[in-house]
Amino acid sequence: MSLIVAGTTAIIVAFLLWHYCYQLFFSPLARIPGPLIYALTGWRLAYEDYKGDRSRTLHKLHSKYGPVVRVGPDEVSFNSTSALRVIYGAGSEFERTGFYRMFDVAGRPNLFSFASRKAHRDRKRILAHAYAKSGMLKGDTAALIEKKVRIYLELIEREGPTSNIFNSLHYFSLDAITEFLYGQFGKTACLQGVKADRALIRAMANPDRRKLTWFSVHFLRFTEWLYTRDGALGCLARQFYPMQAPTTYMGIRHHALKACQSFSAATSDEKNMEGSSALIARLWQHHRSRKEGGMDDSDIASECADHLMAGIETTSDTLMFVVWSLSRPEHRHFQKEVIEEVCAISENGTNADGIPRVEASDKLPYVNAVIKETLRLFAPLPGSEPRSLPISTTIDGYAIPPRTVVSMSPYILHRNPEIFPEPSRFNPDRWLDESQDQAEMKKLFWAFSSGGRMCIGIHLAMAEMTTMIAAIYRKYSTTTINGFDKASPGISGRYEVFWDETCSERREHECWINFRSH
Repeated sequence: MSLIVAGTTAIIVAFLLWHYCYQLFFSPLARIPGPLIYALTGWRLAYEDYKGDRSRTLHKLHSKYGPVVRVGPDEVSFNSTSALRVIYGAGSEFERTGFYRMFDVAGRPNLFSFASRKAHRDRKRILAHAYAKSGMLKGDTAALIEKKVRIYLELIEREGPTSNIFNSLHYFSLDAITEFLYGQFGKTACLQGVKADRALIRAMANPDRRKLTWFSVHFLRFTEWLYTRDGALGCLARQFYPMQAPTTYMGIRHHALKACQSFSAATSDEKNMEGSSALIARLWQHHRSRKEGGMDDSDIASECADHLMAGIETTSDTLMFVVWSLSRPEHRHFQKEVIEEVCAISENGTNADGIPRVEASDKLPYVNAVIKETLRLFAPLPGSEPRSLPISTTIDGYAIPPRTVVSMSPYILHRNPEIFPEPSRFNPDRWLDESQDQAEMKKLFWAFSSGGRMCIGIHLAMAEMTTMIAAIYRKYSTTTINGFDKASPGISGRYEVFWDETCSERREHECWINFRSH
């Protein structure tokens, strides 16, 4: 028996030695610089994920080792415009990895989670027209945005000059995206104070959401199994939940599915009358009952739910950082520039309610520069965006074997000191300064990704943000209160927290601002 144990132990030790020697000396990735421990095990980077320090750790590694760093036995992080073009540029063959499967809804993939380029391309063709910039600047969607902005200003007037804008801007973005997606069949009324609707976003402020995301990334099948147990086993499983119910998007997904069911059950006349301009109506045109090989109810529900989740925090968090940045004492001169620009909008540039029109707001250069600088520092999805290729390739002179995970991060790209001098400083003027290399800055600006997988909602998000900022500063000046002159708001991004790291304090999911009428 002792010989069997000894033999088995020897085999295991020999296997481990060969595995580690292969990773360090014989793997095609062995030439790529990086810490040895990262090359030996993927759990080293997973530990940084668990601490919520992935992006900051990768930034430090790139600062030390250069634009190409090996961060796992089969994972490489890049930080160059050449790699950006190869991995994410137009015509790239790279596909999304299994990381994105956690964004499936009810077991169905959607535009965001499709791995296949063809599946993504086919779905995008159906959706592209609904998100075209021309449709955002005029027509029903522009009127919808202007209406929600007006109701937001009414909320500020109604609830007083002091506001936790983390909450109120979430109300705005949720109300806007639900009406855009579902029309009368699923629109919310958070801005009007409907408690049931406001409850939909409550779980977003729970810090346990990051732990749930970590388990969903590193133990997806186990996490799914854990949350689907019932009976006595379910009671036991609840003791081990990374996040107790309701989880971050549970209420949002339930609302999305319910809205799709309501639309599906409506008569043709009701669909045409009450939801004809909503995204769900466009998807219904491709329903299997109308088109061979089209989408079924679950496909439509998954797609709409994904757009709903994507359209809430991305917009509200960016708007929060815009207002907070402009409200800080050291940035008052930037706010003054914004106020002068938006107050110069002519009467033709406002609607009957005095709200700046979307089309007029889109043409404001300083407002756009402020938003762009905010997106540079506080990109709504700042973390790594993993990709892989089924065949071998070469990136930045390094051989990349098949199925190697490669990634880049807006957080790191946007902090390149050679392209963005003083990268940690909020300075919207850099986007209007002709002495700086605007072409290179635009190449590295990656808040909405790029290529075929670029965010489809970019024009909707920009329309919402430019109109909201123009409307706020046309009527108000803003200042920080409750210590937010020195404290930074913090937001959750997957399993990380992001904030202004130049501040001495951070307060997650909170930002207090005072609005003072001109």
